[in-house]
Amino acid sequence: MKMHFCIPVSQQRPDALGGRYVLYSVYLDGFLFCRVRYSQLHRWNEQLRRVFGSCLPPFPPKYYLAMTTSMADERRDQLEQYLQNVPMDPNVLRSDVFIDFLKLLQLDTFNIATKKSSLDVYLPDGRSVKIEILTSDTAERVLEVVSHRIGLCQELLGYFSLFLIQFHKEDKLSVVKKMADFELPYVSLQSSEVENCKIGLRKWYMDPSLDARLMDCRVAGELIYLQAIQDIEKEWAKPTPAQREKLEALQKEDNQAKFLALSQEVRHYGYMQLDPCTCDYPEPGCEAIVSVGSDQISCCITLPDGKTQDVVFQMGSVKCWQVTFLGTLLDMDGPLRTLNQDLELRFQYSEDSRWQWFVIHTKQAFLLSNCLKKMITEKMVKKAAENPEMQIEVPERGKSKRNRIQQNQEKDCPSFLPRRSKISIKVAEDDCVFGTIKEEDL
Repeated sequence: MKMHFCIPVSQQRPDALGGRYVLYSVYLDGFLFCRVRYSQLHRWNEQLRRVFGSCLPPFPPKYYLAMTTSMADERRDQLEQYLQNVPMDPNVLRSDVFIDFLKLLQLDTFNIATKKSSLDVYLPDGRSVKIEILTSDTAERVLEVVSHRIGLCQELLGYFSLFLIQFHKEDKLSVVKKMADFELPYVSLQSSEVENCKIGLRKWYMDPSLDARLMDCRVAGELIYLQAIQDIEKEWAKPTPAQREKLEALQKEDNQAKFLALSQEVRHYGYMQLDPCTCDYPEPGCEAIVSVGSDQISCCITLPDGKTQDVVFQMGSVKCWQVTFLGTLLDMDGPLRTLNQDLELRFQYSEDSRWQWFVIHTKQAFLLSNCLKKMITEKMVKKAAENPEMQIEVPERGKSKRNRIQQNQEKDCPSFLPRRSKISIKVAEDDCVFGTIKEEDL
């Protein structure tokens, strides 16, 4: 599937020779990832092509004359598509030429030098593991260091990931985003504008039945156990009074095996819960609590009369979804500006043989999208394991058939392109190929 890269902001800057160039603000999962010039991306593309040849997506051509507004808009769209498409080839995604370039961009954008430093990685029980790293270490590398420090089996690393987590005063937490393997945790933590953020280690799978694959490793089992306790304490998992009483007794006995066995029966066990948000059902502006996991999207909606209604969408009934990024420039002095996050995720589902749209307004829209992609991945891998003769593409390795994104913009702002930007990403099932980003005319 395509990465959630987007370029909602670009700014014209003066160069040393008296000319002007465009600086593109690249966002990943809704957060500023780096700022980059066309010339830098052009050189990177040439390096990639020397290694991987014609398998790369097309790169926007150079213009030797001054660009018009429409030409600048078209180039930005093309660069965005390029960044989304390049990582779809797993060989490119894991290559040094891909990772090293993005590492340098992150460091340069936030003026962070490569040096030794320490980093606290938090476990689900609130304890932190302090590790020595380089500021240029990727999330993949940091995860390896943490796993070695706590004794987690290396072959199980794929079931865990690093997350940017926000801790609230009222003893609640929010998962802000999942970190990409090539992302630099030290840089992301230093540059984050979200208060009280920390790097956390959590399991990264949506199918609770996968717990069984990790139980032979003592450390993996303990991490799952600690996260189960945390999810119950934070009310992400919702046991009945009888289940809670039994779970508390098993926790006092430190009987991890029986605790996890009973946890499997708890409602929303293993789900990712979003912060309170709003949805458009049954009418716009209804408050909602959204939990996702176990092949479903579960919404607890507060109706206009104050009553609550539980609505569950099975992933088998979801045809596609799209994330829309409505970015508004912050009113800041200085040469560079960032965006306020105003995100929504809408998905199309089937009800009574009719296709309908359900819209969720949440700052965690990209996190929700990643969870949906993860559920599709697990489902397809499971199908492939059950029937090896089936020709099924796993989403992360899939190839897109349609690659265009349409962006709207205001034409009256030559310095910043644009003041208000819409980016729509649509991921759909199409002949067993998942992860297609389609044109959405907004």
